[in-house]
Amino acid sequence: MSPLNYNHLYYFYVVATEGSITKASTRLNLTSQTISGQITGFEAQIGINLFERKGKKLSLSEMGVLIYSYAEEIFQLGDEVKNILKRKQPEIWHTFTVGITDVIPKVLAHELLAPVLKMSEPVRLICVEGDQDHLLTDLSVNKIDCILTDQPLELGSHVKAYNHLLTESGFTFFAAQTLLKNCHEEFPQCLANFPWLMQSKKSAMRARLSSWLEKNNFTPNVVAEFDDSALMKSFGQTGFGAFSSPTIIEEYVAEKYGVKILGRTDEFKEPYYIISPERRLKHPAILEIVNAAST
Repeated sequence: MSPLNYNHLYYFYVVATEGSITKASTRLNLTSQTISGQITGFEAQIGINLFERKGKKLSLSEMGVLIYSYAEEIFQLGDEVKNILKRKQPEIWHTFTVGITDVIPKVLAHELLAPVLKMSEPVRLICVEGDQDHLLTDLSVNKIDCILTDQPLELGSHVKAYNHLLTESGFTFFAAQTLLKNCHEEFPQCLANFPWLMQSKKSAMRARLSSWLEKNNFTPNVVAEFDDSALMKSFGQTGFGAFSSPTIIEEYVAEKYGVKILGRTDEFKEPYYIISPERRLKHPAILEIVNAAST
């Protein structure tokens, strides 16, 4: 294969970012025909269709999505070089890319990762969400630096990486005021009176919660399941059911969603991990996260 034409790659990157050749032509100050021809030539050179075309509508192909992720990194680094040259200062922004499993509550991810932006050395934090399997694949090819998750890496995994426990939390149970009208029992017996909003089965916490409910002789009436914990809380806010959330963020949940605390338990806990390629942590940003979580 001939050397990669970075002008062609940049045209592809702009079209994919803008979502259309017309918008890209405005940004690049080139005609649509010129950009279209450059993209076609690029695809012919690499032997891959980067876009799926349906009339005038363009969408990235599966390979196009992968190439775009690399192009984004390349041109972000290029922008950093231009900024450094413009300032004529030796300051370097270190990029720190964290994969966050999509079952981690956003506010909790924020609390755990915020110390990175307070480091003495400037760091550009990049957060990438996804399921654990895809994030582990990204970790194995160095596309991300670590993973924030509620599930440790299993023994025998094909990815060479290590678990580092950050913190763990018990659970608090919530319900909207409208659900409490006819509830006169104490916690945890009161939980039997409510419809339930539950985390999806891919959440490690779901199994722990189900076991705890079974131990207390509750069979929850589950009316909805969610991958997105924020969406679950929104349904809880409007009175569709009771729900649970880590105690570590209970004040935020109660205030933001206007729900009442039914009770809390430490009989089962949710651990949170950093999965890193390093057995002995050396990455300064990961060390900052771990140290802050332990204080």
